[in-house]
Amino acid sequence: MLALDRVGKTYPNGVNALERFSAEINLGEIVAIIGGSGCGKSTLLRAIAGLDPASTGSVTLDDIRISAPHEKIGIIFQEPRLLPWLSVADNIGFGLSHLPANVRREKVARALARVGLADKATAWPRELSGGQAQRVAIARALVPQPEVLLLDEPFSALDAFTRRDLQDHLLDLWADTRPTLILVTHDVDEAVVLADRVLVMRPRPGRLFEEIRVNLARPRDRNTPHFDNFKRRVLTALDRSLDRSVPDEAGKAGAGEAMWW
Repeated sequence: MLALDRVGKTYPNGVNALERFSAEINLGEIVAIIGGSGCGKSTLLRAIAGLDPASTGSVTLDDIRISAPHEKIGIIFQEPRLLPWLSVADNIGFGLSHLPANVRREKVARALARVGLADKATAWPRELSGGQAQRVAIARALVPQPEVLLLDEPFSALDAFTRRDLQDHLLDLWADTRPTLILVTHDVDEAVVLADRVLVMRPRPGRLFEEIRVNLARPRDRNTPHFDNFKRRVLTALDRSLDRSVPDEAGKAGAGEAMWW
């Protein structure tokens, strides 16, 4: 289990970016974090990754406190961040240098086939489309089989068609080993199509406002009334999170379950 216990972050310039954020996330669960700009979503993700440790509170994974990057936690950023001097295959295998060469080759070949890029093994990153590059980034993050995979708006720079394709592809890959996925997004549709739970954050300082459980079976049909209902619930929570007249307790009280149309 990943446990966030009253996580807070204050930067040296005095900006209070995150305040008393608590959540428990189970192994294999997909959680989307959504909120207005400046609400601390990426700050929270970096604290979970150990890239920028929390000022207060704690992040623990299987009772191990996370205060630095950990082998059980992978991360995918908005940009693929591939190493331009390495081939696609070598990018995917970059984190497997501790393994024997034959094992590394086998794992990389399997990962390339799984993301539909077996014919791009020797290509350079500059030769890939945006969607292909992000597939490589996903394969690179998943090939070490992390227990937790963090995604910081990984599809936001892509066109709508490619974005939807990669959302479905991510779910297919997740189904293989079922790591815990924590996704930061601004896209309500993306949150509902991917997540078991949507955590809505309130800004300045960032904190949890509302939790909405998305109890829809997968694969999820974006064109059903039930899907639209959940989108409206998330949008309503977002609107309320930005309304200063609504106290924090009001947003958390029903965890989203009471709102239904």
